[in-house]
Amino acid sequence: MRRFSICLSFLLIIPACSATTAGAQERPAVSFTPLEQWRIAVVGGDSAALTQMYVSSPPPQIKGADGKALSVQEDVTFWAGWKAKDLSDMQVEIAQEQDPQPNVHIVVVEVTIFVKAGGTAKKYYVGMAQGWVHLDDAWRIAYVQRQDAARLKQPLEQRDLYPASADAKAEIAAAIHKATGGRKRVLVVFGGNWCYDCHVLEEAFHSPEISPTMEKSFEVVHVDIGQMDKNLDVAKQYDVPLDRGVPAIAVLEGDGKLLFSQKRGEFEAARSMAPEDILDFLNKWRPSATKN
Repeated sequence: MRRFSICLSFLLIIPACSATTAGAQERPAVSFTPLEQWRIAVVGGDSAALTQMYVSSPPPQIKGADGKALSVQEDVTFWAGWKAKDLSDMQVEIAQEQDPQPNVHIVVVEVTIFVKAGGTAKKYYVGMAQGWVHLDDAWRIAYVQRQDAARLKQPLEQRDLYPASADAKAEIAAAIHKATGGRKRVLVVFGGNWCYDCHVLEEAFHSPEISPTMEKSFEVVHVDIGQMDKNLDVAKQYDVPLDRGVPAIAVLEGDGKLLFSQKRGEFEAARSMAPEDILDFLNKWRPSATKN
């Protein structure tokens, strides 16, 4: 599971930064104003304004999704470049924020980027942590850690999606019972809490684009595979080769009959999929209109 953590070396530079602060600035109670100013600069494609938001000495620590160090120019180009991609709007949702010491503010955010390309509206998501310090009467960015842009929302927090105590066979039986009464089918999703893509897929199931189809046509059961050593008999029963990666899905008819089991790791890289990819799969396996 991917989570953000502020590295120790960033925290070590804070005392020096704070020592040069020309007076404390109260942070607004409702929202962090510098973050909104940053959002406005991104929406406007204002490279100059974005560049001025970073500290200059010591240089900011900026990391991409692979942990590789990035320059201020590379980070600015990433954000300002969305304007040329027909960016129409952007929302910033704060998942976590903290003040580890005076004049330091850290935010973990989910950025939603709205793009209209060729008349088609699309959304992209970027998870990001920013560390801000207050210097010379202004807030500056001293630390950034961000994910790559993705078409599916990237979860920022750990969830107990696959409880260790769950009885997989009993839960599948209960889901089949509900599916029969609701004229639905069952998605048996094999994975584990350690599997980042499992959480991405679950987040997608609850997205505005996909949740109506899920609620109308499917019951979902999460089957914990532990460290590839749990519920292996259930995976075998539904002909799911776990060595091809997880999340892995089996589709059951409302009476429990196996209709499909993935064989090629189709969802193993869920983070790189788009909502349309998942909807295509669900629409292929949802109960037919004649059965409903």
